[in-house]
Amino acid sequence: MAIRVWDYRQEYENERADILDAVETVFNSGWLILGKSVEGFEREFAEYHGAGYCTTVDNGTNAIKLGLEALGVGPGDEVITVSNTAAPTVVAIDGARATPVFVDVREEDFLMDVSQVKDAITPRTKALLPVHLYGQCADMAPLRRLADEHGLKIIEDCAQAHGARHHGEVAGSMGDAAAFSFYPTKVLGAYGDGGAVVTSDPEVDHNMRQLRYYGMETVYYVVRTPGHNSRLDEVQAEILLRKLRRLDAYIEGRRAVARRYAEGLADVAGPGGLILPSVAPGNEHVYYVYVVRHPERDKIIEEMKKYDIELNISYPWPVHTMTGFEHLGYAKGSLPVTERLADEVFSLPMYPALSEDTQELIITSLRDVLSRL
Repeated sequence: MAIRVWDYRQEYENERADILDAVETVFNSGWLILGKSVEGFEREFAEYHGAGYCTTVDNGTNAIKLGLEALGVGPGDEVITVSNTAAPTVVAIDGARATPVFVDVREEDFLMDVSQVKDAITPRTKALLPVHLYGQCADMAPLRRLADEHGLKIIEDCAQAHGARHHGEVAGSMGDAAAFSFYPTKVLGAYGDGGAVVTSDPEVDHNMRQLRYYGMETVYYVVRTPGHNSRLDEVQAEILLRKLRRLDAYIEGRRAVARRYAEGLADVAGPGGLILPSVAPGNEHVYYVYVVRHPERDKIIEEMKKYDIELNISYPWPVHTMTGFEHLGYAKGSLPVTERLADEVFSLPMYPALSEDTQELIITSLRDVLSRL
């Protein structure tokens, strides 16, 4: 059987009784949409992040989109972010009818190069959107200073960083709002789709609750401002509520997998060859994915298929090079680090239930492939 880059089946086997009980709990409640499970998850997820409020939505893309709109971002506004991210980050900015503006990332950890942000700010800039990529946080303190100096909002993209910390502060607690995805592969993943926005600003939360529910407040059919239909269903909320209580255990499982990779590949890693993940100062990495780098990336992926081992590329095409965003006018070479990474990075299998025996096979196979390059 092929070793997948991500696989939920062992986790499901381990948690099957609780997952099925969550489904039964909802089905027996008589309430399927915006009921007690959503309320309970929103309350506990906000508490986990030290935030005053949480509004759940149907997916992570809409979490960013509605989060931007709740912060007042709209047509004519610019949002500074990175191109080295999953396309939904930028799709969401476009969906809010704002214009994405890209800065490059750092060579050592692939995170937003905050030193470039100041020069990217224009009179049209309304918000900064740092991406906490692969499981660790962007450098938030200088971003906060820039935002305060220029009157900008910050919305954190935390889709890949549930539970990550930056100088002791949990991802999602350092901006004006933070967007999360609960896509099944995430550190905190549902058995379907889902998303959320956390904030400590009551006005932002009020806006979010209107926006996710057609633009209505408490009276159905009365639209206060045009909104969306973007709701997390009760079944996913109940599953997430129970999994949230295991989030720290999931993170420890991922860190254990990362340690085994680091130990097993240490002597075949180095400049010009395989480069292992680097943890930025002050960060506590949660390893949503275990991203490595090698100039012969494509050959390695093909060779590993012979061992029935899947590898993934995060991400093979920088967003600014995609035809859907060519109207933004970023020429090839405009974000050199991002473009170079797209040719070299790849992900090893990573999930908490990955067994030591399976991981040893991955390490041994990769070492063999590297020895023959």
